[in-house]
Amino acid sequence: MKLVIPLAGFGTRMRPHTWTRPKPLLPLAGKAMLGHILERFRDLPVEEYVFITGWLGDQVEEYVREHYDIPAKFVEQKERLGQAHAFWLAREHMQGPLFTLFVDTLFDDVDFSKLVDNQDLDGVIFTKQVDDPRRFGVVETGADGRATRLIEKPESMDNKDVLIGLYYFREGEKLAAACNNLIERQIQTKGEYYLADAITLMIQEGANFQVRTVGVWEDTGKPETTFITHRYILEHGYDNSAEATRPGVVIIPPVNIHPEAVVERSVVGPYVSIHKGAKVEDCILRDTVIDEDTEIKAVLLEESLVGRSVKADGRFRRFNVGDHSTEIL
Repeated sequence: MKLVIPLAGFGTRMRPHTWTRPKPLLPLAGKAMLGHILERFRDLPVEEYVFITGWLGDQVEEYVREHYDIPAKFVEQKERLGQAHAFWLAREHMQGPLFTLFVDTLFDDVDFSKLVDNQDLDGVIFTKQVDDPRRFGVVETGADGRATRLIEKPESMDNKDVLIGLYYFREGEKLAAACNNLIERQIQTKGEYYLADAITLMIQEGANFQVRTVGVWEDTGKPETTFITHRYILEHGYDNSAEATRPGVVIIPPVNIHPEAVVERSVVGPYVSIHKGAKVEDCILRDTVIDEDTEIKAVLLEESLVGRSVKADGRFRRFNVGDHSTEIL
């Protein structure tokens, strides 16, 4: 079994952080988002990991080789021609059963059973029901429960079972062939070759795709959803508040504070991550991520992402304010 992860995008919705780092390496609760994703496959017999990189891809390769002892291959997508184009570039690595996952997808409570041994099953499309499906993709199914087609960014609100970016294919070669077919026939959606269109081609040629719903799906595609994902991670195994106590510091769980971070005279939490080498003094923080080697002093932060090696020095204020006054700071 293989795991193919395309992560060649620019991550424009997460700028300014992604000017200097690819989105999958942005930290949440003590490790890069890519690390949290790889954890979801730790109990599966993955024999090879294929990373399709692009923007700042050398950093992805460095991170994987430094933190994981896994059989990894790296493929570079130099032109941003779409998801299916990325898979086509990795075609020499796409043999046999494989999973593929988009890198801003975090999932839990998922059924991976009876996949490889089911010879009647060509693949599985994993979905999650949401209130508004229009900025996602959806899958349509027939009366027999088989997928009939995938639609990117539907205009209708009728189908709320959206694609979360997690798929299983029994034969990776057939996915590669479908991507090649898509490119040869110039089938594009909004100027790009979409994986959804490649899967629809496979279905039209008789492939049997099943739909399975995941219990948990969190998204890190943009800052507002990243904070929700950060909360989820801290609530599910990454709260180290019991070990993170420091004199003169009030900690409100859940938080994740690296042992080599310095925190003094501050209120931290809930939902705060402070990473290795960071220094926090005289601050009040909640719903905030402080990256490595950053120093902040005398600031109050909420729903904030603070990058690496940042220095921020605020100041406390003194007031002598009479009745019925209004002050705006």
